[in-house]
Amino acid sequence: MVKEVRNIRRQVLPHGLTVITEQMEHIRSASIGIWLETGSRDETAQSNGISHFIEHMVFKGTKHRTAEEIARQVDSIGGNMDAFTSKECICFNVKVLDEHVPVALEILTDLVLHPTFTDEDIARERGVILEEIKMDEDNPDYLVQETVKKFERQAVLDTYTHRFAPGNIIVAAAGHLDHDQFVGLVVKHFEHLKPAKNGFHSAEPKIVPRIVLRNKKALEQVQLCIGVPAYPIAHEKRHAGYILNTLLGGGMSSRLFQNIRERQGLAYSIYSDLNPYRDTGCMAVYAGTSLASAAKVVRSVVTEFHDLKNKPVPEEELRRSKDQLKGSLMLSLESSTARMSNLARQEMYFDHFQDLDELIEKIEAVTTEDLQSIAQEFFKTESIAVTALGNLSGLKISRDQLTC
Repeated sequence: MVKEVRNIRRQVLPHGLTVITEQMEHIRSASIGIWLETGSRDETAQSNGISHFIEHMVFKGTKHRTAEEIARQVDSIGGNMDAFTSKECICFNVKVLDEHVPVALEILTDLVLHPTFTDEDIARERGVILEEIKMDEDNPDYLVQETVKKFERQAVLDTYTHRFAPGNIIVAAAGHLDHDQFVGLVVKHFEHLKPAKNGFHSAEPKIVPRIVLRNKKALEQVQLCIGVPAYPIAHEKRHAGYILNTLLGGGMSSRLFQNIRERQGLAYSIYSDLNPYRDTGCMAVYAGTSLASAAKVVRSVVTEFHDLKNKPVPEEELRRSKDQLKGSLMLSLESSTARMSNLARQEMYFDHFQDLDELIEKIEAVTTEDLQSIAQEFFKTESIAVTALGNLSGLKISRDQLTC
């Protein structure tokens, strides 16, 4: 394998904003992201959902552009603009041809720095967000309160003003661009901001594993989520966690897919997912099944937990999982958008930029003993949380059924 050298440069502006770029000479595109190091976990119970709401609202118009003008100008340069809100960050991003980087950054910063938040737009967007919530209520790991109904202009403005502080903003870009020229553009748009940090980064959450059964007769399937605590994103054993997740439920050759779907036919969709955060983490198994099979699926998942704790993973399976993980990592960094996102996330969570070769070396160092050790750490009966959503007539899940 040819060793990759990434051309990454980083600069912190006098007021605290961080600019990171990666030059990719072999492509003609460039991706730009404005990242805020705060997300939904920093909301109060009364403001739950306001981060996502603000993410939507900035697209409704600025002091210089209407929503239609924003859409037309992005389309006129062949760009693709998007945004998302997660537990620990908010990102506004755009991908364009390299020649349109100045225009794209100007539009993106106009959205982020000069939104109008009119009463009419806020009222209209409340309806859109509430429809999103209704969709997410069919997802067992996302049961939310409809606090959105109470959002008014002043609350939105207060939250926006508090969060958009330069000490908590990262501007990341990857693609066919020049670092110094890009920094000059960022300075032009952001230099008026006063130095500040927003004071977020809340305390480590308290983990309380519960068994939650929520009856929703309109659903034909029972949706299951079975989760356990896992490592934070920068934990020294995280690479073993990646591999454990891969072999448990990371694809069609995984244990969950083969044993529960293929051999037993208990579920059409079943997989595991690893969700690491700044100071905590979660490994969760998701399954969609029938009411008649729901208890069997839970028992079968717990059996997989038990086997990983008590039986060493065969070397052949470990090798296959490592190769699968390495392949997905390499493919995930092929686009300028993926590289831009990788730059921002590494800045947020790590003390240095890790290249692909370093990641692969860490993955290759994981042993069968490492996997068994963290399985014993993760999969404890008292730590397993379960949520079931659907027509649950007669379904009962007790802690005794989760013994592993």
